[in-house]
Amino acid sequence: MSDDIKGHGPVRDASVVVARDADGLVAVLSADFPRHGGEYLFLPGGRREAGETAEECARRELREEAGVMAEKWRSLGSYAMTLGSTARVHLFEARRLTVGPQELTPTKQDFKLSWWSMGDAIDAVGQGRFLLPAGPLALLLADRGPGVSAGRVCDHRED
Repeated sequence: MSDDIKGHGPVRDASVVVARDADGLVAVLSADFPRHGGEYLFLPGGRREAGETAEECARRELREEAGVMAEKWRSLGSYAMTLGSTARVHLFEARRLTVGPQELTPTKQDFKLSWWSMGDAIDAVGQGRFLLPAGPLALLLADRGPGVSAGRVCDHRED
């Protein structure tokens, strides 16, 4: 298996961020994706630049795409981008936010920022409004909260 995408060279890791303000609202971006048939939602994130850690990438992407800086960071885990690559997508939750202007590049000028309740953002996942899987997974993991075990022990004793 190769870490190259045909004609694009090596695949780099990426980071995606669930940024939650003091009221628990989540920074959600939207843009038109004509190739996929319309407007979709996504969370701030993108590919790692040379020399960046996963968290540094997350911080930069959050600042550029949403105009947000955060004091508190929590890793939500990571997963393989594809079976044919060792590149990973790193998921983070960011809290204690400071909101400023977006720093959008020319290719991202149409990114619109809005603030959603966690419930509404997760409902949008079920409605198919997110195009890529990283945002929905990050939302679900952030919604579980820190220290919540993935496994549950059930006691099915008859009383």
